[in-house]
Amino acid sequence: MTSASKPQLWFLTGSQALYGEETLEQVAGQSLRIQQLLSASGALPAEIVGKPVLTEAASIRRVLQEANADAACVGVIAWMHTFSPAKMWITGLDALRKPLLHLHTQLNEALPWSTIDMDFMNLNQAAHGDREFGFIQTRLGVPRKTVAGHVSDPAVVARIDAWARAAIGADHLRNLRLARFGDNMRDVAVTEGDKVEAELRFGVSVNTYGVNELVEQVDAISDVDALVQRYADEYNVVPELAAGGARHESLQYAARIEAGLRKFLTDGGFGAFTTNFEDLGGLRQLPGLAVQRLMADGYGFGGEGDWKTSALLAAVKAMSVGRDRGTSFMEDYTYHFGPGKPKILGAHMLEVCPSIAAAKPSCEIHALGIGNREDPVRLVFDAAPGPGVVLGLVDLGDRFRLVANEIDVVAPDEPLPNLPVARAVWEPAPSLATSAESWITAGGPHHTVLTQAVGTETLRDFANLLGVELLVIDKDTTPHDFADRIRWNQAYHRLAQGF
Repeated sequence: MTSASKPQLWFLTGSQALYGEETLEQVAGQSLRIQQLLSASGALPAEIVGKPVLTEAASIRRVLQEANADAACVGVIAWMHTFSPAKMWITGLDALRKPLLHLHTQLNEALPWSTIDMDFMNLNQAAHGDREFGFIQTRLGVPRKTVAGHVSDPAVVARIDAWARAAIGADHLRNLRLARFGDNMRDVAVTEGDKVEAELRFGVSVNTYGVNELVEQVDAISDVDALVQRYADEYNVVPELAAGGARHESLQYAARIEAGLRKFLTDGGFGAFTTNFEDLGGLRQLPGLAVQRLMADGYGFGGEGDWKTSALLAAVKAMSVGRDRGTSFMEDYTYHFGPGKPKILGAHMLEVCPSIAAAKPSCEIHALGIGNREDPVRLVFDAAPGPGVVLGLVDLGDRFRLVANEIDVVAPDEPLPNLPVARAVWEPAPSLATSAESWITAGGPHHTVLTQAVGTETLRDFANLLGVELLVIDKDTTPHDFADRIRWNQAYHRLAQGF
């Protein structure tokens, strides 16, 4: 599922009327050049949209209110090119509801040592103006990210890119509609949660639909020949499922599930969904192939009714736009403690996204011991090696918590010929033991999002934009320090909620 248009980041430049029209024309020209440098980097996932230089409170308030109202605007970048007295920003910043990045930069990279004079000093004083702007943001308690450095520096652009992706993910979540087909798996605790609080905090609207409403759509599908041909073109379809094979009709029914599910989601404006093997109604197969392909198109998904992971996956998918690595629904399944380096084998019953596949997936059919339905069709593959992050979202009752673990996806130690599902093998940082102990201490879920397209900095920015706690398990984590961090965070978040 892709956006119809590229999201926008509005670029605001602060100055003041005191400098005169000639200087303000220079400010506007240099602001445009900064915008062009950012756009020319080709590294940002959003269009930079410049606004006129801002010099007084009414215009500042007006443009920030316009940003709030414009659906295309996912965030605002502010730069105080000269000195912009910060009192003029108070009412505008107080009204702003879109993410804010404070860019602390200047057009010239090096000082013109031999020619510098007071005219140059007065024009190029972001070091002065941005500190004034920083104070008023802190005084007002405005959430923001501050990035300092020259925009020709790839590291600076990368930090802006991380924030921009987080802003896109937060915007996607705020407008997300999620369909649950049935409830969550019986007696499971971590997949429960407060859907009202989730809509208040994140914006996602979560509602349940009877599975047989989906079945009506599936049963109404008749012609799937073109879709089945796409399967043959895109995957290695095993002979028994191929045209003329003994089980080709199972592949056709899997295609009907995809076509019906896609129509249901499209007609309802849904960007995410869940299924539950305990509630399949008139479906003949547990959706496998259909779910995998919809995830590859950007839809969020959670198994066993796990709407929190489904919403999270949809947001991370949105953040990964333009990246050539994948993101998938995942579950920590079983461990390899040795010999060799300990690692985790992740998988699910069927639903792992082919965007993380190392090679062309195999389209297969195998028995499934749960669900009490016909054997489902699924894609089978190993995940591509490389760095990644495993991310989970939990409802603690008084707040939500994100838990992240930096990982390295690796090839399996040996082939897995008898494992009939897609899978990922990874080495968690800093070690399997510390990762597992810390994750469990944090109450992290067993359903997660595995992403190789979005890094930790973006996830930190994402959590900050949502006002949600994030606990990161990385190479420097120790169990004792991590447990202390949980206790400190708990005290902070309870105090921050007030009485």
